[in-house]
Amino acid sequence: MQEHKHFFIGGQWVEPAGTGVIDVISPHTEEVIGRVPDGTNADIDRAVAAARQAFDSGPWPRMTPAERAAAVGRLSAIYAERQQTMADLVTAEMGSPALFSVFAQAAIPQMVLQYYVDLAGTYTWEDERPGMLGPVTVTREPVGVVAAIVPWNVPQFTLMLKLAPALIAGCTIVAKPSPETPLDTYLLAEWIKEAGIPDGVVNIVPAGREVGAHLVAHAGVDKVSFTGSTAAGRAIGAVCGQQLKRVTLELGGKSAAIILEDADLATTIEGFKLASLMNNGQACAAQTRILAPRSRYDEVADALAAMVGGLAVGDPADWGTEVGPLVAKRQQERVEGYIRIGQDEGAKLLVGGLDRRGQDRGWYVAPTVFGDVTNDMRIAREEIFGPVLALIAYDDEADAVKIANDSEYGLGGSVWTADVNHGIEVARQIRTGSCGVNLYSLDPNTPFGGYKNSGLGRELGPEGLAAYLEHKSIPRPA
Repeated sequence: MQEHKHFFIGGQWVEPAGTGVIDVISPHTEEVIGRVPDGTNADIDRAVAAARQAFDSGPWPRMTPAERAAAVGRLSAIYAERQQTMADLVTAEMGSPALFSVFAQAAIPQMVLQYYVDLAGTYTWEDERPGMLGPVTVTREPVGVVAAIVPWNVPQFTLMLKLAPALIAGCTIVAKPSPETPLDTYLLAEWIKEAGIPDGVVNIVPAGREVGAHLVAHAGVDKVSFTGSTAAGRAIGAVCGQQLKRVTLELGGKSAAIILEDADLATTIEGFKLASLMNNGQACAAQTRILAPRSRYDEVADALAAMVGGLAVGDPADWGTEVGPLVAKRQQERVEGYIRIGQDEGAKLLVGGLDRRGQDRGWYVAPTVFGDVTNDMRIAREEIFGPVLALIAYDDEADAVKIANDSEYGLGGSVWTADVNHGIEVARQIRTGSCGVNLYSLDPNTPFGGYKNSGLGRELGPEGLAAYLEHKSIPRPA
């Protein structure tokens, strides 16, 4: 069992202000596998003070972008060498299947880190513009102290979406990991120290929601970046709006995968293993509404049920596992509650349901597909955050687009077709921040975020760096 007794604050391992602890429980064995201190408001105050000192008086914001990139590059190199250690740790913490963890819980976070290291050398940090009254210098400066609040589902990825651009911008950071997944941040803190990033630039305090609220409202924080539920995002956005504090919110989703008439069904259904069921269905951008043309509905239903019913469910550390347990007992109860809701609403259970595939230990839910779903059902409108798919029939392409857009969310989506160019035309009509053709993926080079209740702002790409910068105009006489 891993046991940590300190917080990473001001570049040092410091004693917690309180006596509370957070037990990290394996979703597979239901046994305690780690223990860390439970952060308090006093610990947050100390972390913000360290970040404030590092920003107001320390070297980090005063370095050139190239100097900061060199330091972050050292962190990226350490991360690249030790990805498997990080992947194994996240799998143990939250049940992500080993194969998915290697890619999404470790490799992609490192890719994001390296992307921003490289971007620092090509980004326009300052430019000259011919103003109406004379020349103007426009500079980009770091926004200040950043509060980074991350969820448990992809803890390193969501942290890196904030940490990497904030560091390159010259900001300092207080990170609050989720109580379910604090262990990976301790490993990252060790690497940050080894990379020689100055003291106080990154501070990490695991804590619960109430302490997170204290961090959000803290007068010493200049910007909040949050990934999590829409309900929590609304509360955070309200506080930041009241304080006129900069904020980025990456929230929920209920993404639609549109299968067009000409789609190759075998390839499409195989693609849903990742696009729809990634991370045991615990992904905000998962394609959980499957839209099928009525002319092919039965064919799609049979193929989808066969694929989902054949998925290997079990120990997430086993490389053959395709679906592991959910992160917590409460999550298992929530998802099984939605399965009951789907049955009560009149949807047809095609595969899965409340039978846990013989898993009598661990927080498992059988991968499930509902057919005969209409878009007004709760299982089609609410984010379930588990391996539950809703199959919806549509009449024609215009109807498919209408159904896809009939959602309070607008995070992701996909179009599956033999004609990629036509797929792009359909994707342009979907009101979401991203919409793939014959896949769903995120690229560090391009912005990620949502329309409507899926959030505010963008992460990744140059847009993700701009979110941590203020623009200053310096005019002068002609």
